[in-house]
Formats: sequence, C-alpha cells, structure tokens
Amino acid sequence: GLELTFATNHVSYFVLAHVLRERLFAAAPARVIDTASDAHRRMKLDFGDLQSADGYTAFTAYGRSKLCSILFTRELARRLEGSGVTANCLHPGFVNTRFGDRAGGLMPFIIRLLKMFAISPEKGAETVVYLASSDHVAKMNGRYFYKCLPATPTKEAQDDNAARRLWQETSRLAGLDAD
Repeated sequence: GLELTFATNHVSYFVLAHVLRERLFAAAPARVIDTASDAHRRMKLDFGDLQSADGYTAFTAYGRSKLCSILFTRELARRLEGSGVTANCLHPGFVNTRFGDRAGGLMPFIIRLLKMFAISPEKGAETVVYLASSDHVAKMNGRYFYKCLPATPTKEAQDDNAARRLWQETSRLAGLDAD
C-alpha cells in the first residue's frame, strides 16, 4: 500500500488529474490547482524512500508530500502547455483546521499553541479562489503562490528532472500510463 499522507496529498491529485485530463482539455480554458505548503522548504526528495518509511515522522511525510505537490504541478504544467489548461499550486498559510489533532506525543500540544497565530479557513482559501477565478493568473502555468502572489519555492521544488522522474514513479505506483 501507500503511506496515507503521500497518497492523500500527492498520489490522489495525480490520479484525479489523469482521470480528468480529457475533460479538462474539452473544458479549456480550465485550471488545475494543487494545495502545496511551505512545509516543503526543509525537505529533500529521496526516490529510494518516496513514502518516507525510513525514519518516519508525520512532519517529514507531510513536508515531502507537499514537495511532491509542487513538483507534480510543474510537470503537469509542462505537459499541459498550449492546451488551454493551466496548473498552479499554492501555500494557503498556517490555517486553523483540525490538522495534527490526532498526532502523537507533544505534537497536539504544540499545534494548539501555534493555532493562536493561525488564519481562518476562509482566509486560507483566498489564494485558492484567486487562482480559480482571477483573470490576472489565467495564463500563468506551473507557478507556486502565497497570499495571491507568485512565490519562489526551494531549488528542490524547481528541479524539472526530479519533476519528470516523480511523474514516472507516481505513474508506476498508481498503475497508470506515464504519458
């Protein structure tokens, strides 16, 4: 099976985009929006351990899955170029949700403290709505956004070779054709 965080945050977006590909082309102009996170900033991708099994921590699994989200968006955007369909991703900010409530150890306590500084779900959704509806980003493709503005992810998240390799590996894991 697949590690739950990796499956939910990366593989599910990959499969959904694959399944909807023809409908997206037919609906062009259309937009694919993936929720990434600045949690990717301390992560490196290990193709020998994509699912973070070695030395597993929830934080590493989450951060790596979000790095995968950005790389997936880059490769999807490249593959969609000229089709009238764009793909972008975003960091919503630290949103006050139930994220981490079931974590073990001190994590729930730490998260409760941090939530004092979190933004509302409505505020966190602003960039999603902006990317889905604004004419200002209608032609932007393969970008990472924060607070409705283009942002720069890490060098690891901008590695087009890694993005292509991740696409191939995710296709294999999902049992889908890589093209």
